[in-house]
Amino acid sequence: MEKKQFSQADAQYRVDQIHAFQQEMVELESDGVLTIPPDQAGKVQGYHSQLLQNLSATYDVDTSIQSKQLTLGMKIASLFGALAMAISIFFLFYQFWGYFSIPIQVGILIIAPVTLFLLSLYLAQKENSVYFSKIAALVSLSCFVLNLAMLGQIFNITPSANAFAVWAAFALLLTYACNARLLLFFGIVSISSFIAMKIGTWSGMYWIGFGERPENFFIPSLIICMMPQLVNHKHFSGFDVIYRIMAMIMVFLPILILSNWGNISYLSWSSDAIEGFYQLIGFVLSATAIWLGIKRHWKEVTNTGNVFFILFLYTKFFDWWWDWMPKYIFFFVLGLSAFLALIVFKRIRLNNLSKGVS
Repeated sequence: MEKKQFSQADAQYRVDQIHAFQQEMVELESDGVLTIPPDQAGKVQGYHSQLLQNLSATYDVDTSIQSKQLTLGMKIASLFGALAMAISIFFLFYQFWGYFSIPIQVGILIIAPVTLFLLSLYLAQKENSVYFSKIAALVSLSCFVLNLAMLGQIFNITPSANAFAVWAAFALLLTYACNARLLLFFGIVSISSFIAMKIGTWSGMYWIGFGERPENFFIPSLIICMMPQLVNHKHFSGFDVIYRIMAMIMVFLPILILSNWGNISYLSWSSDAIEGFYQLIGFVLSATAIWLGIKRHWKEVTNTGNVFFILFLYTKFFDWWWDWMPKYIFFFVLGLSAFLALIVFKRIRLNNLSKGVS
């Protein structure tokens, strides 16, 4: 029997492989290509049946289409449940907060996130699907963010960018303890904002105005991009994908903004020169992302590169032709460009298929 250790994503992939094999065997037998003797077919079927039971019991994977549909519903329900609980705690605090003395307020603010944090760790150890632990983790993070803000009000602490670093540390701790991808998103946003704020303050601006210079996000995007190479995410499904997508968004979105509004750049060139420079960088990087995604089989990188390449292309078309070209011709040109992109992508796809066959 199977002794290999899986992550939940690996176990689900193994289940999908078994189902694909069974379906293909039915097709091969119906077409008269291959027929397995009954005794061997019985052994294979028994092995697969036992393996599916073990994987389902150990990793809580979906062994049927119906269970996959129910799992999706459970994910949606857990997300809405966590958000509702977080909002409920927010309004609970503000409804009765004035009735408590300062020592009681401080005690509640300290005990609430710690208790929920320990509860999320306990649930993560007890359940395979970690739905309830993710709810507890998200509510714990909400309490932690709210509590820091309220402690600052109680003790009249001056707001600073350091709060984002603390939020990021707590969110990432919960992320890896409970395998919660939503909290990973919050942690990445928080730590990236903290780094961008620090870069902004080093350049002389007030920390809260860090978004006025989109280039502040270039260094955070590089750090986030390196995380999948620095940390082994074998047992954390989808983490590498989130890191790569967030890193690409944080580099491409500022470039897209700067390619249209060059006057907000750190560069001391003319606005037109800055916009032309970032337009060129945008096309080169998005095309490189498409190539790298195809080469490494990172479909999320390929798709994100495609989206931003088209955005760069269409914004350039808008700059060139919108003011003087009739609108029906303008949108006709956009349509032709879409057909041209389809032809190019189809040619690339056929080349990849031919290489795979050979």
